[in-house]
Amino acid sequence: MGIFSRLSDLLKANVNDLIDRAEDPEKMVKQIIIDMQKELGKSTQALGKAVASERMAEKQYKNAEASSKSWEDKAKVALAAGDTELAKKALANKVKVDEDVSNYKEMYETISSQTDAIREQVELLKSKLEEAKSRQAMLIARSQMADTQKQLAKSIGGINSSSSFEKMNKMEDKIARKEAEAQAFSEIAGTDIDSGEDEFSKLQTDSKVDSELQRLMAEMGQVTAEETPAE
Repeated sequence: MGIFSRLSDLLKANVNDLIDRAEDPEKMVKQIIIDMQKELGKSTQALGKAVASERMAEKQYKNAEASSKSWEDKAKVALAAGDTELAKKALANKVKVDEDVSNYKEMYETISSQTDAIREQVELLKSKLEEAKSRQAMLIARSQMADTQKQLAKSIGGINSSSSFEKMNKMEDKIARKEAEAQAFSEIAGTDIDSGEDEFSKLQTDSKVDSELQRLMAEMGQVTAEETPAE
């Protein structure tokens, strides 16, 4: 069968071989499955016809055997009745039928052998078809993965890495300058604020110190410079 050569291609070839031999490996794999299914359908029909022929040959063979036995029984009856001539006629018919028995038997055995061979081919094709179906998904997945890897390789190959990294380095320097400027402005702004806060803090501290000094001097009966009478 021509299908078995294509089936061998499917079972033995890897994805790279399929890619080399077909633009679309997935379609090729699917087409092989379709061809195998069609061939299996034809083989099944052929097997059906072979089985029908086998049964017909068997029936003819069995009928001839039954006819031979019938003539032999008639010959026995004639002999039992003492009629030798009638017995001979019955046996003459039996001899003729026995030739048919021999011919039908040979025909039946030949057809039966051919039917068995067709049946084996159909069973083999069924098993191969199941094996092909089980591998179909794997082969398609591998083909798709190969396409993806090929596309990624093309994409990566199309990128000028040195140019891209040079642009990134320039951008990084620009961002670093912006960060330095932002930090400088923050420090300047922070210095002015801190200076003003220090002045206010000093005034508050001096006021508290003066208040504490006056309190202690009053407790000790001392007169502050502000309370000393004028001469």
